[in-house]
Amino acid sequence: MRVVFAPDSFKGTLDAADAAAAMAAGWRNARPEDSLDLAPMADGGEGTVRAMVEAAGGTWAEADVTGPLGAAVRARYGLLDGGRTAVIEMAEASGLVLVPESERDPRAATTRGTGELMRDALARGCRRLIIGIGGSATNDGGAGVAQALGYRLLDAAGQELAPGCAPLARLDRIDASGALPTLCGCVVSAACDVDNPLCGPRGASAVYGPQKGATPEMVPMLDAALAHFATIIERDLGIHVLDLPGGGIAAGLAAFAGAELVPGAPLVAGAIRLTERMQGAEWVVTGEGRLDHQTASGKTPAIVARLARAAGARVLAIAGSATDGRHEGYDAVISLSDEHGAARAMAEPAACLQESLAAWVVSGGLGGS
Repeated sequence: MRVVFAPDSFKGTLDAADAAAAMAAGWRNARPEDSLDLAPMADGGEGTVRAMVEAAGGTWAEADVTGPLGAAVRARYGLLDGGRTAVIEMAEASGLVLVPESERDPRAATTRGTGELMRDALARGCRRLIIGIGGSATNDGGAGVAQALGYRLLDAAGQELAPGCAPLARLDRIDASGALPTLCGCVVSAACDVDNPLCGPRGASAVYGPQKGATPEMVPMLDAALAHFATIIERDLGIHVLDLPGGGIAAGLAAFAGAELVPGAPLVAGAIRLTERMQGAEWVVTGEGRLDHQTASGKTPAIVARLARAAGARVLAIAGSATDGRHEGYDAVISLSDEHGAARAMAEPAACLQESLAAWVVSGGLGGS
């Protein structure tokens, strides 16, 4: 039997490569004779760059950039096509993993470091930039990216705004005269895994703000600041971003770098030739940290399942936790929290993946195959 393992990362515990390896080890314990293909996936968040660099035989570049709360961080990005294309992961420079939970503050967190990685890539001569925009600690709508790329965000006194989302409420005008000329003619793609707009009940602040440290009292303030930012962008740059899907930074990348928004998971799937690798497979195993209602909007398990069904394979999804009770598109679902308890699933995710998968295969999960 051929089996393909194509999970995303289990956020905060395992990257996609380690998750795939743990799944494969569990399967191999139960069925050592099967042919296993490990195809770690991503959808624009953590693991996107690694998956694409390894699939394309690319190289790595590094730069010291501004972290989410201002401290310098060393971040890396991938170079493909002989250095003509840069693949940048927002989580490397502006990621939630860079900020201890007790220090998270979306009012002040900045995307400047992501913009500095873009600037570094442009200085190296890259003419295409692919930006994975998941996993950030920020809520500034790409304001920090804009400032790193040479735009000035000015208040009524003509002073540059401080970093973060909260100061955007005082934005008076955008000065584009200093924008990097190398942006002209550069193709920028923002790889995203969600379809949320910038503002409103499904907007960046309401949906993602709480995981970045926003209290219920902060959310309306953050949302109003981004709405004002969108108004000034439309007035000064002529670009409507208020209803643009992709969450917060997608708006800034579209406005300040001319980015096209592309679904992240299909982009990575194409880079690693996932459809080809599924041909002849009887089972495809995918997963992520949390399987819920947002998964179906374009996250890795949903895209992998769709491709697997088209290839005639059955699909097993494994998640750290599986909520909502409805998981259409999968032949079977395993929740590590349900089987091992949430504490152990977080503390020993690789062991839990191995044990659960081996037990599922041995207990007849394959349906008699």
